[in-house]
Amino acid sequence: MPEPFKNLFNPALISAMSDHLQKAAPTFDRATFIRTACDGLDELEMKERATHIQAALNKLLPADFRAACKVMLASLSPKTDEDWKAEDIETLGICGWAIMPMAEIVAARGLDDFDYAMGVLAEMTKRFTSEFAVRPFLIADPERGVEIARKWAEDDNYNVRRFASEGTRPRLPWGLRLQSFVQDPQPLLPLLTQLRDDPSEYVRRSVANSLNDIAKDHPDLIAEIAADWLKEAPKNRVRLVKHACRTLIKAGHAPTLAALGYGLAEVDVSPITLAAPVVNMGGHLEFSATVTSKAKTTQPLIIDYVIHHRKANGGTTPKTFKWKVMELGTGKSATLSKRHAIKPITTRVYYAGQHAVEVQINGQSYAEAKFELIV
Repeated sequence: MPEPFKNLFNPALISAMSDHLQKAAPTFDRATFIRTACDGLDELEMKERATHIQAALNKLLPADFRAACKVMLASLSPKTDEDWKAEDIETLGICGWAIMPMAEIVAARGLDDFDYAMGVLAEMTKRFTSEFAVRPFLIADPERGVEIARKWAEDDNYNVRRFASEGTRPRLPWGLRLQSFVQDPQPLLPLLTQLRDDPSEYVRRSVANSLNDIAKDHPDLIAEIAADWLKEAPKNRVRLVKHACRTLIKAGHAPTLAALGYGLAEVDVSPITLAAPVVNMGGHLEFSATVTSKAKTTQPLIIDYVIHHRKANGGTTPKTFKWKVMELGTGKSATLSKRHAIKPITTRVYYAGQHAVEVQINGQSYAEAKFELIV
């Protein structure tokens, strides 16, 4: 079994933090910090551990906000990339996951010293990320926050440039939702455009994720952006746009598919062949189908499959999975096969009974077969 993610916050990390904080401020009470931060840590989950460590540290830092920040900044590692190793915090200074509780202190204390606090978060993010801690600032003053993020987008450090897009994501997982940008993402678009051709894949991936967030509430806007950004686009931007549109592609959003060059598929699809009509929990659903082109020219196809999972009330809910992206010539056929694992996962509860598998091409349904799941 892999180590639980929450164990990234552990006594060794707390001890290493205390060493560097004491070097930065000789009066820092190292022993009390270790004792308080470690007390009850084992019972807590990931974010709870970060908050627990933050609370222990907050009590021991100077009461003055800027003085507290100076101690934290002086304790940081000089290394400013995302490839941190566990031993880096022990030998160099605070970096990696240990930044999270420190950034939370800035978020909790710094709203009345907005510009200075934002600068501290940018410095911290060079050693990890402050994407969660910046969100209270963007909620308090979205316009001012985006103006600062536009400056971050010009920074020499790619972690800071990524911070500009990742920190402003409307629906960042684990983070506070930025409701003003959920409702109106227009203030973010100049920032994302500024970063769309960044030399770092790390940054471009963040831009794609932000656009994917926006797509959940403004699909037609993302279709327009995709069509615009793809004009004479370099290869990296094409990849960014496709990743940004992944949710809309799976949903079969016609304007997005059209922007990406995928029209209504002219195909025949054979009935889906199941290896077995009954699947046991922990086993595999095996199926295949043949797609034959009816078009007069070669056509691009995005072929997905959809599993309709049975719910507790007897209804079903669909989940779309990628299958094949291809070009199919006139009169040509392609037979596709899939072996899909049906196994327990934390994000889904399986219920016994009838399920279905569906073939979806360029966002449209073409074939469906039912199967029985035994739990």
